[in-house]
Amino acid sequence: MAGLSPRWQLHGYAVLCQADCIAGPDGLTPKALMNDADWDYFQRELDSAAVTLLGRIGHEVNPNRRNRRRLIVSSSARGIETRADGWWWNPADVDIATALAACAPEGGKVAVPGGRRVFDLAHAIGWDAFHLTRARHVTVAAGIPCLTARSDAHPVEMLLREAGLVPGPTLPLDPQAGFDLTVWRR
Repeated sequence: MAGLSPRWQLHGYAVLCQADCIAGPDGLTPKALMNDADWDYFQRELDSAAVTLLGRIGHEVNPNRRNRRRLIVSSSARGIETRADGWWWNPADVDIATALAACAPEGGKVAVPGGRRVFDLAHAIGWDAFHLTRARHVTVAAGIPCLTARSDAHPVEMLLREAGLVPGPTLPLDPQAGFDLTVWRR
């Protein structure tokens, strides 16, 4: 898949447990991965984004209380559609550049909070940055990994490095709870 025009910058955001999982087996974020310091950081980042690219389930579970511009990935969409709750996009019908030109023609940061299929899609396109929060003391049994290609032999950090990203310094978001942030950049 071809990368994006420099007009848009693709930024991923994930909170991962020790085994690189973003969700439990039910597809939902477990409470153990929820942290106020991480949430505050994430909300500031979303405030600075031109559009948020997320999956249908994430869109449905997380109401858009701040009326941010959203591009929702869904196989139910026909190409790119405007609906009352955001722009809906089917990547099988329309490429990402066309979708972004419709919903964020001015360009800017595209915030990608997942889920896994959306992370896989964005990873194939090419990240400009990936904001990885690690919950060092959290284990999610039978969880859903951040990226499909993740395995014990290929943890998320290795996949980001192979994608051409370099880690910045690790910053403690909540030292007592063990939540640390590393921003990986191209």
